[in-house]
Amino acid sequence: MLLTRLLNACHHFPGFVYGTARLCMHSNTIEIDVRPRKGSRACCSGCHQPARGYDQLPQRRFEFIPIWGFAVFLLYSMRRVECRRCGVKVEEVPWAMGKHQLTRAYMLYLAHWARKLSWKDTAQSFHTSWEKVQQAVAYVVQWGLEHRELGHIRAIGVDEIAYGRGHEYLTLVYQIEAGCTRLLWVGEKRTKEAFQKFFDMIGTELAQGIEFVCSDMWKPYLDMIKLHCTGALNILDRFHIVAKLNLAIDEVRAGEARQLVKDGYEPVLKKSRWCLLKRPGNLTDSQRIKLREVLRYNLKSVRAYLFKEYFQQFWDYESPAWAGKFLDQWCSEVMRSRIDPLKKFARTVRTHRELLLNYFRARKAFSSGIVEGLNNKAKVTMRKAYGYRTFKMTELSLYHVLGKLPEPELAHRFY
Repeated sequence: MLLTRLLNACHHFPGFVYGTARLCMHSNTIEIDVRPRKGSRACCSGCHQPARGYDQLPQRRFEFIPIWGFAVFLLYSMRRVECRRCGVKVEEVPWAMGKHQLTRAYMLYLAHWARKLSWKDTAQSFHTSWEKVQQAVAYVVQWGLEHRELGHIRAIGVDEIAYGRGHEYLTLVYQIEAGCTRLLWVGEKRTKEAFQKFFDMIGTELAQGIEFVCSDMWKPYLDMIKLHCTGALNILDRFHIVAKLNLAIDEVRAGEARQLVKDGYEPVLKKSRWCLLKRPGNLTDSQRIKLREVLRYNLKSVRAYLFKEYFQQFWDYESPAWAGKFLDQWCSEVMRSRIDPLKKFARTVRTHRELLLNYFRARKAFSSGIVEGLNNKAKVTMRKAYGYRTFKMTELSLYHVLGKLPEPELAHRFY
């Protein structure tokens, strides 16, 4: 058949010959016989060296990439060899590995589509099982982790995302340099012990070479970064600072709205949440009108809103010294405002003052924007599968999509 000619052109291996190919209509499969070339010696699967033949095993079926809706199988009788180093071993074949029923080419093919679709959709599209797709992804990820080069890591971002049921979190570490943005490590939970495994993985030399670290204010992260990245600037996550300030504003608004209703006043703060939280340039016309109405009143929510807008000037500074002076002045004014949620936020800012100023010492070159974007991709990856039942499956999927891992080289790309 012409199929064997195509295979010789794109999936050829020295020492092996494609024999007859036949179409089996009762099972909708194409079977292709493979035999060793005359005079070729088998390779030991232990030391990968040629060895003397011992005997031959029954025929095995290796699943290849389907074509025109037909499943394709390579049929080959494995040889056993008597190796001087390893003893009696089953031979190593170049199109498959170990006891896997899938060929390497088919595993790469499935893994490629599993990066775009969910594993279930991939299995349905190619008339295979979810387990085989999982095996393909596991093979590609394992090979990629073994062969990836970490090189010099200059900047990393650390954050956590929720997964599973209840308060379960993953710790994610990204490399966030220009031209190299990838997932470096996934850890279960967000504890010191979990984060320690990342530094164990990269080693002391690489950890001490890190120059910039973007993180939030979670104390276990800050402690481990201070312990291992001794020469790094720990840049506090701008996204989480703004989010904490917005939470304080919303707490002020919600408490005051309830008090106005309780005291019998007009509910002027009704439907004003996003008017106070959104930036002025992002307001809709109706929200802009509502905000104008609310600002006419002398309310705590209005004063909190003005403090929030005033704080935005902090990010416009270039000098760490002037940014620090502004921050000190802003915190002093807030502490005299008698607005408890804002005072709590100001105390948090004072506690992490130096970490905030590291954003300016790094010349604003690194921020949490990249980290949050990668976190969104991680969440989409998990949502696409409606979640994974085990941490191992979640880890495989995240490395596969975000790790930018190297892949085994093939003579021909089937996708």
